[in-house]
Amino acid sequence: MKTIDIYKNIEYVKIYNKIDVNINNISIDTRTINEGDCFIGIKGQNFDGNLFYKDAFDKGASICILDNYKVYDEDLKYLKDNKSIMVVKDSVIALGNIARYVRENLNYPVIAVTGSSGKTSTKDIIYSVLKKKYNVHKTLGNKNNFTGLPLSILSLEKNTEILVLEMGMNHLGEISYLTSIAKPDVAVITNVGTAHIGNLGSRENILKAKLEILEGLKKDGIVVINNDNDLLHEWYLNNKDNYKIITIGIDHKSDYQAKNIKEYENSSEFVCNDEKYLINVGGKHFIYNSLVAIAIGNIYNVKDQDIKEGLNEFELSDNRMNIIKKDNITIIDDTYNANYDSMKYAIKYLGNLSGRKIAVLGDMKELGEYSIYLHKEIGKLIFEEKIDVLITVGEDSKCINEASIKQGFNKNNCYHFKNNEEAIELISCIKLDDDNILVKASNSMNFKEIIDSIK
Repeated sequence: MKTIDIYKNIEYVKIYNKIDVNINNISIDTRTINEGDCFIGIKGQNFDGNLFYKDAFDKGASICILDNYKVYDEDLKYLKDNKSIMVVKDSVIALGNIARYVRENLNYPVIAVTGSSGKTSTKDIIYSVLKKKYNVHKTLGNKNNFTGLPLSILSLEKNTEILVLEMGMNHLGEISYLTSIAKPDVAVITNVGTAHIGNLGSRENILKAKLEILEGLKKDGIVVINNDNDLLHEWYLNNKDNYKIITIGIDHKSDYQAKNIKEYENSSEFVCNDEKYLINVGGKHFIYNSLVAIAIGNIYNVKDQDIKEGLNEFELSDNRMNIIKKDNITIIDDTYNANYDSMKYAIKYLGNLSGRKIAVLGDMKELGEYSIYLHKEIGKLIFEEKIDVLITVGEDSKCINEASIKQGFNKNNCYHFKNNEEAIELISCIKLDDDNILVKASNSMNFKEIIDSIK
C-alpha cells in the first residue's frame, strides 16, 4: 500500500497532538494493530470501535481516527510518545476517503464484481484464473460493504498487479458509493434476482442498484454481464452501443457461451468457443461464474491452458463460523463444510446465543453407513439446545427433521425442503430483527446461495 499522508486525505473536526506521520497500515480491529499503524474506530450495531482506541495505542498505533468522540483531559495522557487523535464526523467515510486516495494512485487494473448472488464465488474464480499470470489481490471472504471494500484496497501488497473487488448492497446508492472508491476498469454483474427486494421494492430497482457500478467505471472500461438473466439481457439490448459489453451465458447466444455441458456432483465440464473446460465445483451457477473468469482471463491475455488450470484449481473462500451482522440479524456462515463434530459444535454455539435461533442445515456428506444415525443425533441435539426454528435441505438431512420432532420439537417450526431455493423463500418471509441464523452443510450442498440471499 502507498504510504499515506493522513491529514491531506481526511476532513477532520479536530486533531489532538498533530504529529508528522505517514501511515503504512490501517485497521479497524485492535487485534491486528502493529507499531506505527493507524486505527479507525467504527460504530457497529452492537459495539462501538471508538471505545477501543486505548487498546490500539497500547498495541503501538501512532494515530487513532475516531467518530464524533469527545476527548477529555484524561484521554490526552495517551498522546505521549508521538501519538495523535483525529476526530471526524463519520469514520466510515474517512476510511473510504483514504481508500479512494490509494485507488487513484494505482497504476494497474481493478475488477469489480456485483450481483444478487454468486459474487464471492465469481470473484474467487476470477482470482484463480488471473493468478496464473499476475500477482492478484482480492476481497477476502465476502467483505464487500462500506468498510470491507476500503479495507480490501488498503491491504494491498506492494507487488500487486491486479485487484479484484466484490461489491454488495441492501439499498439504492450503496454500490454508487463503493464504485466511486473502486473506479473499476472492468465491472461484472453476475445476475439480478430478488435478494433485498423488500428494501428495493422490485427487481427493476435491484437492477438499477446493480447498474450503479457503472458510475465509477473507467473511460473505455468493460462491462461483463450474464446474458441469460432476463433483466440484464434486456438492458444489454438497449445499451450495447453505449458500453463495451461482454456477454456470458448458457441459454442465450453470448460472447462466451457454455455448450455440451456435463454436470457431476463435484464438478462440471463444458465447451466455450471451441475450448473444453472443467470446473472442480458442481452446480450450473459455477458454470456462469467460470464463463466470467474465462472472459476476464482473455481480456488480460492469460493463456488458454492457464485459464483451464485456474478453473480446475479454484477454491471457494473459507466460510468457517463467519459472523455477519446485517440489518439487526446475526448470520453464522459455516458453509465451508460439515461433519458430525463440526455440526455439533456449531449448533451448540447457536444454542448459547440470545434472541431467536434458526438453524438452516443440509446433508453431511461422506458418512457412509453411519449417515442416517449421525443425522438423527444432530436432530436430537437441535431439541436439546432449544433451537427455535429448524430448516433442512437435502436427502439425509430429513433425518435431522424427523429425529428432532420425535424428541419433542414443535413440528410447526420444523421445515424440510429438497432444494435451496425453497429454503431461501421461507427464510426471507420469516426472518426478524435480532434473529440468529446458522447456515451449515457440506460444501457440495452449495449453501452459499442461502448466505448470499439473506446477507
